Amino acid sequence: MPLPFLTADRAFDADAQDIALPFDDHDSWRRPYRPGPWRVAAAAGLLLLASFVLLAAMIITLAGSLSGASACFVLAAVMIGGALRLLRVGAWVSLHGVRRVGFFRTTTVPWASTAAVRTVQQPVKWLGFPRTVQGQALVVVRRNGEPLPPLVTDHNADFLARAEAFERATDTIEAWGDEYRTG
Repeated sequence: MPLPFLTADRAFDADAQDIALPFDDHDSWRRPYRPGPWRVAAAAGLLLLASFVLLAAMIITLAGSLSGASACFVLAAVMIGGALRLLRVGAWVSLHGVRRVGFFRTTTVPWASTAAVRTVQQPVKWLGFPRTVQGQALVVVRRNGEPLPPLVTDHNADFLARAEAFERATDTIEAWGDEYRTG
C-alpha cells in the first residue's frame, strides 16, 4: 500500500538518499538543499516546548488569570516564530542573486555584484557556537571587496556529519553563480 505523503518529492521505490529537490522556476528563491537534522531537531524541540507553554496558558486562563495567560500566549508565539525562522536559515538562490538568511538578518547579493562564489578551507563555527574548528565554507566574493559571512559551512546545523550533502549543495550554488554572474 503506497502512502502518498512518503512520495511527495521522490518515487516510492527510490532509495532515501539525501538528494536536493528539483525545481524549474529559477525566478523564485530556493534553498538547493534540505534542512539538516540538527536544524530540524532544534525547531521540533522548540515547537514541543511551545506546545507545553500553550497548555500552561490554557490552564492559567481557566484559573482566571488573564494577564499570566496572555504572557504565556505571547511567549508561545515568539517560540513558534523562532522555530519557523530557524527553519528558514541558510543559503537561498534565484535568478536575481544569492541570499544569506540568518536568524536575525538577511543579506541579498545580486549576481552582478559577485566576483566569485567558491568553497574555501578556513576556521568555521561549530553549530553556530563560538567554538571554531577547521572546515570548509562557501563564501561569496563581492566585486567591491566588502566581506560577507560564509553562506554555509560543513559544520553548521545543515551539514554537520553530512559531507556529501555539503559538496552537492556547494556545487549547486557555485554552478548557479557561474551561470548567472556572466549573464
